[in-house]
Amino acid sequence: MKNNHLKYKKIIFNISLASMLILSCFSFGQKSSYKMITEGNAQYDQKKYSDAEVNYRKSITTGKNVKEGNYNLGNSYYKQDKFEEATKQYETTGALKDLNDEDRSVIYHNLGNALLKEKKYPESIDAFKNALKANPKDNDTRYNLAYAQSMLQKEQEQKKKDNKDDKNKDQQKKDEQQKKEDQQKKEDQQKKDDQAKNKDNKEDQSKEENKNKANKNKISKEDAEKILQALNNDEKKTQKKVNLKEPVKMNIEKQW
Repeated sequence: MKNNHLKYKKIIFNISLASMLILSCFSFGQKSSYKMITEGNAQYDQKKYSDAEVNYRKSITTGKNVKEGNYNLGNSYYKQDKFEEATKQYETTGALKDLNDEDRSVIYHNLGNALLKEKKYPESIDAFKNALKANPKDNDTRYNLAYAQSMLQKEQEQKKKDNKDDKNKDQQKKDEQQKKEDQQKKEDQQKKDDQAKNKDNKEDQSKEENKNKANKNKISKEDAEKILQALNNDEKKTQKKVNLKEPVKMNIEKQW
């Protein structure tokens, strides 16, 4: 049946009636193991998966019916969404030596399902391939394999997209940082240019002021001639006044 787009295989291993009768004659422990598994199976069918888990665990400790106990324990984990535990349990079961092709096919099929639930797509693909090696005609496994492969492809495409987005974000940050640095350089250069311009303006202003002072203190030729003429006129007037003065006569008394 389908379970979240996956083909799930439920196979509960049981001991045959003949084996039960033989084992009941020779081993109470074996009968106890069988009883725990059958009780676990009944609870499993009633969807009491945690109770079934307890019985399957106990059956394994007896050292009997190990294959059945381990596999069914994995199924009980799976039904409780304990996919990591289910994966480990299926792997433990798959490593047993007394497995036939049908056993391996079923175990690896459900192992693939558990791995899919954990989104471990490459590992689930390998599990489904192992299941197909044991049973090449299993269409359910073939379907799940194709599904796992499609999920892996989607994941890889998403990673590429995320990486591309991350690169674009990094490039955008670099561009923004470069833009800020360029703007800062531009502002610094403008500040230097303004300072240099202000300095030149001050120097030009100072030169202009000095020039004005020099021009102010400088007497034009015309002014100089006027001043010289005025001085000459003053000198002539002074000379004229001097010439008009009567000489002072100094009388010297005779010495007796």
